[in-house]
Parts: sequence; C-alpha cells; structure tokens
Amino acid sequence: MTEPLDSPLAGKHIVLGVTGSIAAYKSADLVRRLRDAGAELRVVMTKSACEFITPLTLQTLSGHPVAIDLLDADQESAMGHITLARWADWILVAPASADVIARLAQGRTDDLLSALCLASESPLALAPAMNNKMWSNPATQDNLTVLRSRGVQIIGPASGDQACGEQGEGRLVEPLNIVVAMERYVVPKRLLGKKVLITAGPTYEAIDPVRFIGNRSSGKMGFAIAQAAVEAGAEVTLIAGPVHLTTPTGVKRVDVETAQAMFEQVSSAVAESDIFISCAAVADYRPCQTETKKIKKIANSELELKLEPTIDIVAAVAKQQLKPFIVGFAAETQDVTEYAQEKLQRKNLDMIAANQVGNGLGFAVDTNTLSVFWHNGSQELPIAVKTQLARDLMMLIIEQYNAKNSIKTA
Repeated sequence: MTEPLDSPLAGKHIVLGVTGSIAAYKSADLVRRLRDAGAELRVVMTKSACEFITPLTLQTLSGHPVAIDLLDADQESAMGHITLARWADWILVAPASADVIARLAQGRTDDLLSALCLASESPLALAPAMNNKMWSNPATQDNLTVLRSRGVQIIGPASGDQACGEQGEGRLVEPLNIVVAMERYVVPKRLLGKKVLITAGPTYEAIDPVRFIGNRSSGKMGFAIAQAAVEAGAEVTLIAGPVHLTTPTGVKRVDVETAQAMFEQVSSAVAESDIFISCAAVADYRPCQTETKKIKKIANSELELKLEPTIDIVAAVAKQQLKPFIVGFAAETQDVTEYAQEKLQRKNLDMIAANQVGNGLGFAVDTNTLSVFWHNGSQELPIAVKTQLARDLMMLIIEQYNAKNSIKTA
C-alpha cells in the first residue's frame, strides 16, 4: 500500500487496542481508515472484545495476527507485549471501556492490553465507549482526570442514541473522526536526518557552596519538545539544567548547572545543528563573586550581593554567520505579546514561543498555553498538556523551518 504523504500518520506504528464494548464492531472500519492514512497497525484485543467482533476479522483487515493473551507462549515468542511496547509510536485504545479505563488509571496489568500500556513509553490515546450513566459516574471521571494528568489523550465520547436504548454521552466517536484526532496528535517524521539542539530547565548560579540564584522552571516543556522532535525523526541533543525528569527515549542528554556551562555546551554542538530551540530559563544574572565557604548569618546585618549579567545564549547563537533555525522562548508575567515580539526582532530569531508565568501558570505544572510568533505570522496554541503542546509547537517549527529553507534554495 502506498503511504499518503499528506497524512501525519504515514509510516507511524500504531497499536490498536480493542476492548469489550458493543462499539467494537466499529474497530473494523477504524483499522481500514488508519491503514488508508498510511499507518502500520498491530491489533490487541481483550478477551471480552472477542465476544463482539472476531480476531479473524481484524487480522484480515490489519494484515497481521491479533494478540489477545498475555501468557500465550506463541504470541510472546513472536511479538509479545514488551516487543509491541517498543515497536509502537502510539497506542490507541478504541473502543475504551469503563473497565479498561479504570485499570489503566490504576496501573494494573491483568491482561495483555493493560500490560502493554504500562510497559510502553509511547503516547496513549483513548476513545471511550460506554453507557451514559457509566460515563458520567464520578469514578469514571476521576479515572479520566488521572489519565489526562499523565498526558493521555481522550477522544470523545460522542452523544446520541446508545445500544441500551438510552441517549446521552458515551458513544464511540466515528472512526473517521478518530483518525482526524490522531493526525493532530502525531508529529510526522519530517525531520529525518536533521539535528535538533534543545535547552531546558533552569540554571543555578552559586552564591556560596550552599546557596544559589535560580528560578522555578521544571524543564517539563523542554523535555516534551525533545520528545516531539524525536517523534519527528530528528537526532536530538538536550542540554538540561538541574531537573528531576526522565530523559525521553532516543535523546542524547547533557546535564549542566550554570548559564556559562550551558553556553559552552551549546557552543560546542550548535554548529552541527539544523534547529536550535532555546527553551531553558537561563538566569539573567549571577554573583560577581562566589564565596568558597558558606556565608554566615550575622544578627541584625544586611547582606548585599553584587550581580553581573550572564551571557545571552540565544542571542549569541543568532549572531553567528552560519546559524541554525532558531526558536526562542519568552516567559513573561505581563504584556506577553509585546515583549515576545520585541524579543523576536531584537535578537533576530526565526520564531519565539511565549507564555505567561506566575500565580500557578507556566512553571512546574503539566499544562500550558503558547503564543507563537514568526516574522510574518503568529498562532495561538490553546491550553493543553505540555506533551501535546510540544507536538503542536513542533508542527509549527517544521512548517516554518521548511518554508525558510525552501526560500533559500529557490
């Protein structure tokens, strides 16, 4: 089958999980539409799903054997749950029953599908299907809140007539609309062969061996961008300040502490980079002098610190004659648009992503919004978990990077 180049799903490895719901019959159409979009599919069914649609049907449509049993020796020796977990670019559970949603929220592994989801670092999307009262039950909604907080995408449900004869929310979203949703979530592999350099997190500027000047950046956005760049097929180097985050699979990570150390690492890697994304919250100032011993508190006395500016890393990269495509970040407490556009022009960046911080916004939270600007355009990215926001931003970066390079080669 020829892959449609205009679909972000082209060439993506998707594991489709089918659970016990009357809506399971729609999974046959979903398999066909995902394959039409160019995705490579493997299907995993729960035993209850087999009561509604046969594995043979989905095997025929997907072109591959359907996996069902967690402890099946033949399946485990061929493409077991660990192999599938590593193979998947995405896991899509459609339909997702209330029972499976509960098990995923609890981290249980009592069947192949739930074990696969727990063993995988791949992003997960669920398309719920259940009775409207089950959907609105606080237990189900609490489980969904937990899953959303972990970055799980929830597609639907739709509202209307249900198999039980009732009406309300709980219907499976139509297969074509599920594919449309997945195309938004997935970053196409349009950065194959490209090198992306990213900075993330805060920097710490030492006052003495105990104290430092720092900020509230958690690094979550920068790490999410690194993951999105890997999903796009790029070779990614992530220069991280002091954070407590797991390195995304496939990313080369370099840990630093100070602005000077981050600048040195960026300087050594940027010449080979096609795209530089400066997401780190680098300290603007550092103490002029760092004490070698802990400063002792003296009663009723003041302590004065003399500060000097740190090097502006993104501005320094932008001044290079042969420079990569440069994306800056602006975290502001007020006048976000004005400050971001001024910074874009003053530092000669290609793009800038701006967001408001403070009072519970931006730093150390799982969601965010971004206002993205470039020299002849802008776009607002609405509130989303940072993993999805990073994918949306990566799509814009890819578009503008390709547009700039097409102009150069025209």
